[in-house]
Amino acid sequence: MRLGLPRWSGTLAVKAAVFITVMCCTLAALLGVLVHVSVSNQTVEQARDLALSRLDEATTAFEAGDRLMPGVGVDPDGLPASLRELAVAGERGTMVADHEGRPTMWAAGPADGGRALAVRVDYSQQARTIDDLGRAIIWSSGLAIGVTLLVGAFAVTRVTRRLHTTAQVARQISGGDLDARVDDPRTKDPTRPQDEVAAVAAALDSMAASLQGKLLSEQRFTADVAHELRTPLTGLHAAAELLPPGRPTELVRDRVAALRTLTEDLLEISRLDTGRERLELDTEQLGALAERVVRAAGNDAEVEVRVVRDARVETDRRRLERVLGNLVANAHRHGRPPVVLTVNGPVVSVRDHGDGYPEYLLVHGPQRFRTEGGSRGHGLGLTIALGQAEVLGARLTFANAVDGGAVATLVLR
Repeated sequence: MRLGLPRWSGTLAVKAAVFITVMCCTLAALLGVLVHVSVSNQTVEQARDLALSRLDEATTAFEAGDRLMPGVGVDPDGLPASLRELAVAGERGTMVADHEGRPTMWAAGPADGGRALAVRVDYSQQARTIDDLGRAIIWSSGLAIGVTLLVGAFAVTRVTRRLHTTAQVARQISGGDLDARVDDPRTKDPTRPQDEVAAVAAALDSMAASLQGKLLSEQRFTADVAHELRTPLTGLHAAAELLPPGRPTELVRDRVAALRTLTEDLLEISRLDTGRERLELDTEQLGALAERVVRAAGNDAEVEVRVVRDARVETDRRRLERVLGNLVANAHRHGRPPVVLTVNGPVVSVRDHGDGYPEYLLVHGPQRFRTEGGSRGHGLGLTIALGQAEVLGARLTFANAVDGGAVATLVLR
């Protein structure tokens, strides 16, 4: 079973802090061990040299029959057994051991009669020095780790703050705010060192500017084409009205009407793309407005209006009618009856019982001039509905019902 980690543990700041802590602890432990071992060896060597020097003096005095100095004796009490065995065997050696509760450096050598001549030197001061050194290493290492963490956290936080700003701007751009820019000051001053974060910020700003330019060019092209088409289509419509009655005339008028509708839709989309649409707010009763939309669509006999809970909302009546009208028209054209428009407080849903929305629409939303399954239309109705819903400050979502059919849900604020 895999252990789940909290989400905050995946941030760059936490990873950098853990890395810095591990490296500091490793370095402090390595240096502490090296210093402690070096100083301990030096201290022990000095104490051993002193003990052996005194052993030499004691051996000379013992062989001359002189009186032995304090701390010198033959087979004295407290002499470690292993050191005595070494001395009896004819070798000289040293050993640190406790004697009467105090650390003692022993030095022993052979004496006559299978005995050991031993010298003891007080080792308490050296032992305290080594202990104090160990504590000093631990405290200094902890202080160094703490200071390094603070400095590292400050440095990493500055980098992560810039990364968060870049990510936030990227989200704003993906949400439709093409004017959003990082504007990292390092990218504006060529004399300052350019790090990787500045390079990412500059690349994002460049991409946003290029994307904005292309989209604005596309919007201008769409608006210009739609405007240019209005004049000849108006003349074509007037000429079609003068044709004699008959099937060819009906076909011409139908195609002219379709072209005029498409042109008006393109103009509406171009206005929505500019983001300059303004609301004309008024208080509306949702149930009555939904019934008016269905009657205006001319298919009130095929669309059922259900008012579960009526509500009065402050909204732009014309835009809301446009959204609901497009949803009802799309359900009637691409789905199958019964089509049900439900009002439940500030939530309005339109459902049909057809094959449901295509997968691309559920994942990416409505796309212009894209339909599937041989459906009639240009894919502009839902695009306009979504754009007008955004102007209203409402949320429009698309889903497929479990038991079949497409469901569009509009949530008004």
